[in-house]
Amino acid sequence: MFGIDVNHLLQTWGYAAIVLFIFVEDFGIPSPGETVLIAGAVEAGQGNLNIFLVALFAFAAAVAGDNVGYAIGHYGGRRLILGLGCRVHLGGHYLVTPQRLDHAQSFFDHYGGWVIVIARFVEGFRQLNGIVAGTLHYGWKRFLPLNALGAALWVAFWTTAAYFASDWVSRLHGTYRWALVGGGIALFLVIGLAAYVMGRRLGDSA
Repeated sequence: MFGIDVNHLLQTWGYAAIVLFIFVEDFGIPSPGETVLIAGAVEAGQGNLNIFLVALFAFAAAVAGDNVGYAIGHYGGRRLILGLGCRVHLGGHYLVTPQRLDHAQSFFDHYGGWVIVIARFVEGFRQLNGIVAGTLHYGWKRFLPLNALGAALWVAFWTTAAYFASDWVSRLHGTYRWALVGGGIALFLVIGLAAYVMGRRLGDSA
């Protein structure tokens, strides 16, 4: 899709490539952030990088990127987001359209904090998560811990899978992505439930 040799990037830039591509992806710029994360974990599985540093830098970049997106949405508003999003393509489609923004808003209205946690695993929603939350003025005190939890689950899932299956995870990611995501969500269900309860409590106290 992007025509980028992520292995070459990792060999050249190392951890900086992981930080850069995940960071910019998470405030709406088309970037192979998830692919770079998986490739970085594969490199760690082969002894070329440290898996703990891969996970740490990926988590920090994901949280920071989504918070930049939140600020853009919060201070720029719907008009700015649609103006910019309708000029950017992602996978052959516009990054943001009024229909996609309305669809995201309906998800927030129905599911609240769960959307922030689960959006990390969904292509398209991952890139728009912070922007949409900011545009809809979802409380930052509620957004921050839920977003951090989603980032932690996402990083933990892909780094663990890639590290322990470095020989075939790249192919598996493309073919069986949704099966893997479903397994990851099920694995971390208890943590997700705790985040939901925490989000409700924060919402009550906000």
